[in-house]
Amino acid sequence: MAAREWRAGHERVCALVEQVAAERPDDLELPVPATPDWSARQLLAHMVGLGVDVLDGDEPDDHNESWTRAQVAARATSSAADLVAEWRAVADQLETYLREQSPRPLGDLLIHEQDLRSGLGVPGARATDGLAAVRATMADRVGVAVRGAGLAPLVLEQADGPWRWTSGPGEPGLVLGASGFDLFRAVTSRRTAAQLHDYRVDGDLEPYLPHLALLGPLPTDALPE
Repeated sequence: MAAREWRAGHERVCALVEQVAAERPDDLELPVPATPDWSARQLLAHMVGLGVDVLDGDEPDDHNESWTRAQVAARATSSAADLVAEWRAVADQLETYLREQSPRPLGDLLIHEQDLRSGLGVPGARATDGLAAVRATMADRVGVAVRGAGLAPLVLEQADGPWRWTSGPGEPGLVLGASGFDLFRAVTSRRTAAQLHDYRVDGDLEPYLPHLALLGPLPTDALPE
């Protein structure tokens, strides 16, 4: 499933970038609100560079800033068309990698697909099997942090579907309820503290906020989604 969903996401992003490049190319140089240090083209450069590095056996566990910065710097003069061509050239190898070695690249792709869509104003792909799988994986990572902090269980409840997740047994300390897409963005550090408060069904949000910022500081302003 991960390989299939990665390939579908890859094709969606390539098509999205090609459409924007043809219709409003200047938008590719605008900052992406979810990754404000990068333009849409630079974010794509990271996505492409990550895939190339993974195939080269260069993937640190923490995806640290120097590693991602190098991917973007190496492609500073690459056009959107260049980046799409580079990514397509390794797509078959990456699909095989996901199928035979690790599903990990799926998370980076689908998280950043939504970042790009947010920045470019082109929503879509909010209810795919891949997004649901990444949401569950990232929720489990949040759960590890919540348990490590000795907090009572965190519960996530999907308002528009059947998904319900808990970080562990026992009486919940916090219950959040929102759409499946919003919960995906919440567990990938793409929702403000105010938005998370709005999702609160029961419990005290504050002790859990640091553990919902695993991928970086929570945004101070709501993303344009």
